[in-house]
Amino acid sequence: MTEPSPKNIIWYGELTTQGSLMKRGLGFLSPGMVWLLVLLVLPGLVLVAVSLITRGSYGQLLWNFTSENYTRLLGFSVFGWTADYLRILWRSVVVAFFTTLLSVVLAYPLSFFIAARPERTRYFWLTLVIVPFWTNMVIRTYAWFLILAPEMPLAKAAGWLGLVSAGSPLYPSAFAVYLGMISIFLPFVTLPLYASVERLDWSLVEAAQDLYASRIRVFTQAIIPQTMPGLSVGIILTFVPAMGMFVVPDMLGGAKYMLVGNLIQQQFGASRDWPFGAAISMGLMVLTMISLQLYRRKFREVELV
Repeated sequence: MTEPSPKNIIWYGELTTQGSLMKRGLGFLSPGMVWLLVLLVLPGLVLVAVSLITRGSYGQLLWNFTSENYTRLLGFSVFGWTADYLRILWRSVVVAFFTTLLSVVLAYPLSFFIAARPERTRYFWLTLVIVPFWTNMVIRTYAWFLILAPEMPLAKAAGWLGLVSAGSPLYPSAFAVYLGMISIFLPFVTLPLYASVERLDWSLVEAAQDLYASRIRVFTQAIIPQTMPGLSVGIILTFVPAMGMFVVPDMLGGAKYMLVGNLIQQQFGASRDWPFGAAISMGLMVLTMISLQLYRRKFREVELV
């Protein structure tokens, strides 16, 4: 029996060539590639094209290419410069950042609590974390109207402390927006973080304690590095959608707390200014990619340490 040439490859007991394997690989990848092309790449290209055209007097699209929508997003107009849109973009980044941060702070003790439960009850607690997914986001947000109503304990306590006027609800406010955002995104951080906590190597934690490391150093140097994979997934799953969230800010923040998601919804809705809405969407995508890139670099630094 002759030995196979370098161009021939034995694949699952079958003698084949590199070209044949490439064709098979493309065959396996083509459904996913077509899916991404149709549902991600093409809509993105359409969004870019629409952001570079103008709006007619009655909201129709005029294919006159211009960069006016982007200059308007930066605050430039016939009336001069204003930072209103940039403030909305910055506020969206801040809200997404603190929503993610507070979700992580709450998810760590919750993940350790679930991981410490006996195996027969552990899945019950995980089910409680997943239960919010069984209800529509709008219904969950409406529930906060009841919880933050004037006759409920939270509003009464805030009125007694002088934080709000007596008999007033706790919405619309930034506090209500953060409560709603955290309640929605907390499971997105908890589930992947729990998966990392469950596989934690406690011998490393014990070694750090034997070396007289403080509790903070044990957490930062023995626990966080081991849970970093789940933490990274949770941060991405929370930060990216929180940047474009508009349901919660619209319902619990009202006109007092507009984020970029609400601004985009207005342009594609009542204002019928699709080109400007597309430009804002592209700006949101750029901000999200920059934030993820910065986090990726920071994540690499943590890995190296």
